[in-house]
Parts: sequence; structure tokens; C-alpha cells
Amino acid sequence: MKIFETNWEGGDGIHFFMQGWEPTYGRPKAVLALIHGLGEHTGRYAHVANALSGSGYVLIGFDLRGHGKSGGARGHFPSLETVLEDIRQFFQQVTQRHPETPQFLYGHSIGALLALTYTLRRGAALQGVIATGTALHTPLREQKAKVALANSLGSIAPGLTLSSGLDPNTISRDPEVVKKYSSDPLVHDRASLGLGKASLSAIDYCLAHAREFPDPLLLMHGMDDVLCYPSGSKDFARLAQDGGADVTLKLWEGLHHEIHNEPEQVEVFRTMIDWLDQHVK
Repeated sequence: MKIFETNWEGGDGIHFFMQGWEPTYGRPKAVLALIHGLGEHTGRYAHVANALSGSGYVLIGFDLRGHGKSGGARGHFPSLETVLEDIRQFFQQVTQRHPETPQFLYGHSIGALLALTYTLRRGAALQGVIATGTALHTPLREQKAKVALANSLGSIAPGLTLSSGLDPNTISRDPEVVKKYSSDPLVHDRASLGLGKASLSAIDYCLAHAREFPDPLLLMHGMDDVLCYPSGSKDFARLAQDGGADVTLKLWEGLHHEIHNEPEQVEVFRTMIDWLDQHVK
């Protein structure tokens, strides 16, 4: 497997870090553009890339603004449109590196929410989308004070940050995963009001327009996920299928939020690869 790292500067001066993992030999079947979750970074997906590379797939990800090795205030999104533009620029970088390779979009958690939103809003001409642990139904909706702050001050004081309240013990049943996450210097627990407002806007948009989803979609969710409830993936799958979309919903009994970091991860990777093999053209 070949690994590369690079950077680019966004239109507003933010520097973005991008890295990728490519098969050592042969022409890749497709490239997966990765959007990671809240407070984490693309480096946590190297083992996912290893599994995909072994089956002929490229994984390329960028650290969202305010995350990992990218610039910007930690955990801050100025607006949903700003982040969607970041993703558009990311795809430009991916296409420059692999101009003739079919493209899939792969997102986890808030990254999955952004992946669905981007596909709906920007009409991405993709081979398909993989979304895991999608942040459509979350405890945020139950925290009325935070919702009120995000809605009322998200435009006035978008840079105001709060703790995300994420409990590392809920991401995986593997204690080593939790230990590494908790000690990772690139992981943080910050979320700005701008990010909160952007997330709420994306949730509302996705559920309102799910019937218009244009591309094949693999939705996977751990049934014991308490960070992003599986009901969100169920609802989106039902709505998208009602609109005629090619949707595969896979619910994993007993798995927590990061299904790619659970003891059953090999089965998760096999499901992803089998679906990719069926949809790559």
C-alpha cells in the first residue's frame, strides 16, 4: 500500500491536510473520498484503507476545517455552505490525483451527514455513497438548551465553542480503540455554535429531501450506537427507497458507534467491499 500526504489552501485561507492510501500494484477499481466524524481526523482510518487497498480500492480523506492537521478554530464550521464548498474543493484534489478513476463518497457520523447533504445539494456524479453511524438522530435534539443556542446564536456568534460531550467509551467495545482515541493529540471535544447550526440545517435538509437521493447508497449503523441513533439511518433509508433510490441498509446488532473499530470490523469491511464490487462501473 502506498501512502501520500499533501495540503491545499481553501478560498478563505484555511489550509487543509489530505492523505491517501493507494494499492501498490495495478489500476485501482475506484477511489473512496472520506469525510471523518466530529472531533477526529483521517489518520484514524488507516486500517480501513488497508482493507480497501487489498481489494483494489483507494481511500483518500481530508481533515475537516477545525480538525486534525487542517487549519481553523478547533471544532468550528462558519456555515454549512462553507463546509460543502470545502468538500467540493476536496473532490477537485481527488480528481486531479485520479482523473480517470470512478468515485465513491464515504462518510462517518457527522461526516456521513455531510456526505448525504453534499450528494443531495451538489448533485455529485458519484458511483455511490457509503454512510456509517449517520448523525441524523442524535442526543443533540434532546439537549434543548444547546439547540436553542445553536439556532439563536449560530449566526450571531458562530465561533463560540462548547464541549461536544462525547463519551469515548461509547465509540467502541474495544478498550484499545477507546484508549488510543482518548490519548490522541489530534482528537478534540470542541463544537462551535456554527457547527451545531450547520449540523441541524443538514439534518433537516436531508430528511426533507431524502426521496430525491440520486446515487446508490450503503447505510450501515450499529444497533447499540448511543451517539447517533440507528433510527436516523432507518428513516433515511425508508424515505430514499420511497423515492426509488438504490439503498442497502445494514444494521449491526450489538455494535457501537464506530462499526469500523469494533471487534467485528473484518465483517464490516467485507460488507463494504462486496457492495463496492457490485456498484463500481
